[in-house]
Amino acid sequence: MCGILGLVSHAPVNQLLYDGLLVLQHRGQDAAGIVTAQGNTFHMHKNSGLVRDVFRTRNMRALLGNMGIGQVRYPTAGSAESPAEAQPFYVNSPFGIVLGHNGNLTNSAQLNDELFREDLRHVNTNSDSEVLLNVLAHELQRSTKNHQLDPAAIFAAVSGVHERCKGAYAVIAMIAGYGLLAFRDPYGIRPLVFGCAETEHGTEYLVASESVALDTLGFKLVRDVAPGEAIFIDDTGNFYSKQCASNPSHNPCIFEYVYLARPDSVIDGISVYETRLNMGESLADKVKATMGHLDIDVVIPIPDSSRPSALQLANRLGISFREGFVKNRYIGRTFIMPGQQLRRKSVRQKLNAMGVEFRGKNVLLVDDSIVRGTTSREIVQMAKEAGANKVFFASAAPPVRFPNVYGIDMPTRHELIATGRDDEEICREIGADYLVYQELDSLIKDVGRVNPSISQYETSCFDGRYITGDVTPEYLAVLEAQRSGGAPLTERRSSTQLDLNLVTAN
Repeated sequence: MCGILGLVSHAPVNQLLYDGLLVLQHRGQDAAGIVTAQGNTFHMHKNSGLVRDVFRTRNMRALLGNMGIGQVRYPTAGSAESPAEAQPFYVNSPFGIVLGHNGNLTNSAQLNDELFREDLRHVNTNSDSEVLLNVLAHELQRSTKNHQLDPAAIFAAVSGVHERCKGAYAVIAMIAGYGLLAFRDPYGIRPLVFGCAETEHGTEYLVASESVALDTLGFKLVRDVAPGEAIFIDDTGNFYSKQCASNPSHNPCIFEYVYLARPDSVIDGISVYETRLNMGESLADKVKATMGHLDIDVVIPIPDSSRPSALQLANRLGISFREGFVKNRYIGRTFIMPGQQLRRKSVRQKLNAMGVEFRGKNVLLVDDSIVRGTTSREIVQMAKEAGANKVFFASAAPPVRFPNVYGIDMPTRHELIATGRDDEEICREIGADYLVYQELDSLIKDVGRVNPSISQYETSCFDGRYITGDVTPEYLAVLEAQRSGGAPLTERRSSTQLDLNLVTAN
């Protein structure tokens, strides 16, 4: 999961891009980067860290131009510690191109080999985003006539990307001297929206991972980029769009609505907040059916993403709703922190229990999901230490039993607490007195009620069904070996190699 942003304006874009990345910070806290275009010249600054730490006044002053892209990153492939893999990435042939990517390619190793042996292109990091950039560059070269680009050639290149690249990807790129390009994979797994603003100088365009970026920057949401579609805004502000995939289908990632997206976002015509309210209603029905014999005194959410579901659950069951945890908002989201040890350590830094809400009570804790179980175990223990009599636990999502290979950091089965365990065993593992999960069918209905026109979702982390059709047991085994360090990674490079993409100003 990453957050991407692209802006075509009639005024300097550096401050708007910075503000937009702050709004998308929840989508990635490992690295941040901005590239602006001033005529044919790119200005870049990127590094590891939060947006507020990466960009200083001197950096912002150097980001000149009226068009730009930005990205906040959390890693699903490559090295979390390598600033060389901060995005956007840059390539200078056949045109100057910079690219930011949200998602994950499932055939990155194959493409890397093809790029080197057949396309004569060199990829310098472990990042599949740099692979995608070079595929796009090669396809642009193939589609160009007389060394000049036009929208038809650009869309032909995107069609070539769709034919070669497998997996999930939402992309925003800039081509020096031409304009801004954005496109989405043929399955529409990762989100991408665009909007516009009318100014005295003409129309300005903003493309982003979530609609909340448009809201806060003063842009009106136009629509989502369709699965397989590409949009292109040239450097004079002309807008073009085309469907570039031969057989697109709409399968948005359902985990966006469970956890990843901000509640005030609208993705694929679906209000994230409404889906979470719906999740609370159906979860309440499950609690009533399975926990009716238990005496629940109070419902307490685990902040922040579970709050709408917990509130709706409490209302539906007629049980008191209380805020029992205080969140330190200066600690990053534990789910997207690289490294299990850091994740464990950060839970108690992030949350603190208020004894007055727990002491002597039977408490129902509600969370959006249980992934590794590390956070859940710590929170249950905190509730008991705060004096809770009984601690029950409800998950607004089904058990996460399978790896996600489309851009969410849950790539191995042994890291997932639900793999190989039933509900009772998971309950014991997290130390709760009772555990209830949402049903997958109910979750799909909860999201689908908001936009009935979407009939299917990417739900692989719950049911093991991989919509792209190319994820095999052998592929998953290789991923697990890579993460555990148990296999030679011939297709990957050391993250300590020379960094040709990073630009810093000290």
